[in-house]
Amino acid sequence: MTYALPILLGLLFGFALNRVGATNPQNIINMLRLRDTFLMKAIMLGIGIAAVLLFGGLMAGLVDPSHISIKKAYWGVMLGGALLGTGFALAGYCPGTGLAAAATGRKDAVIFVIGGLLGAFAYTLIYGAIKDTSLFDKVLGGAVTLADTGNEKSTALMDGQWLGLVVGAAFIAIATLIPRKIL
Repeated sequence: MTYALPILLGLLFGFALNRVGATNPQNIINMLRLRDTFLMKAIMLGIGIAAVLLFGGLMAGLVDPSHISIKKAYWGVMLGGALLGTGFALAGYCPGTGLAAAATGRKDAVIFVIGGLLGAFAYTLIYGAIKDTSLFDKVLGGAVTLADTGNEKSTALMDGQWLGLVVGAAFIAIATLIPRKIL
């Protein structure tokens, strides 16, 4: 029963990705080239709504801040993000859209997922050799966040929850204002 809710949410997320066209790599490539911003608008709207719900929930006491885990910032994360972004642009998939596309039976997505799993396996093999390198040196002090969770330091100039609400609302506004085609 412990895994029922995450599995259900994952299935719903995959369904939503497929429904908005994020399982088609050409749609993602068109978004990255600014030829069709429909996916960009959907992503920004989703981020905005999630931010408003999260930070509003924190302010209302409905979300326990101890459940929020902030990924530590270190040079390896920056390098990994650059590699992920490059792969995203070349393949037209990110890990979530790749899995959802594989579930629809797309052969290129299955190959993408297998490649991601092989990359993760390769990382586990070389981790011992790189764990003491500068790749794991903290960037900006490690874990930083807009919202104060009690565990990480906030970098915000104003209260993090209010800033999160403002940023979320800005994402929602931008998503509604971006034209369908930019270039």
